[in-house]
Amino acid sequence: MAAIRVVVADDQAAVRDGLVALLSVTPGVEVVGEAADGAAAVAAAETLRPDVVLMDLRMPGVDGVEATRLIGESAPDVRVVVLTTHADDASILKALRAGATGYLTKESGRAEIARAIEAAASGQSVLDDGVTAILLAAAVDVPPSVDLTPREAEVLTLIARGKSNTEIAEELFVSAATVKTHINNLFAKIGVRDRAQAVRYALRHGLD
Repeated sequence: MAAIRVVVADDQAAVRDGLVALLSVTPGVEVVGEAADGAAAVAAAETLRPDVVLMDLRMPGVDGVEATRLIGESAPDVRVVVLTTHADDASILKALRAGATGYLTKESGRAEIARAIEAAASGQSVLDDGVTAILLAAAVDVPPSVDLTPREAEVLTLIARGKSNTEIAEELFVSAATVKTHINNLFAKIGVRDRAQAVRYALRHGLD
């Protein structure tokens, strides 16, 4: 299996160097570029076409949120995982609405970062536990605009908490095939294509 190609974007050289060193010894991950600000991150995404950009939020000029949005427009196949010291609900929501697939704080260890990168590369979303707790407590925006069945809403909430199909099946005491059917139905109802988009929908509507 080919290594997951990653660009590291952080304006602090020491942090960026540390992340590059960390990921360089992480199995299955290859660092293909670095960026010291959001504009450089967008340029790297467009030219290098990595699988994942590991993105800081607070950077000079073009910040991480705007860079994430721009990457979504110019290189939609590139996933963005936010790695930042900022875990307030406003920062998290801005990043997810801009198109971030994952959101971690810089307290995350190598295993958590590697898991988020791997999940993002396969189109899944990963939020660390602290981030999930903040968002599910926020009760943001407006009620869902479509009518989900109670079971579909339950499945969507579990997806937002980072559960796999197998874990959802075990928690709900149903088969994996039943979970897949619920997911297909709710994806069609809310108009999303993958789990990352479903997570953003759930968080926007405060599903808990």
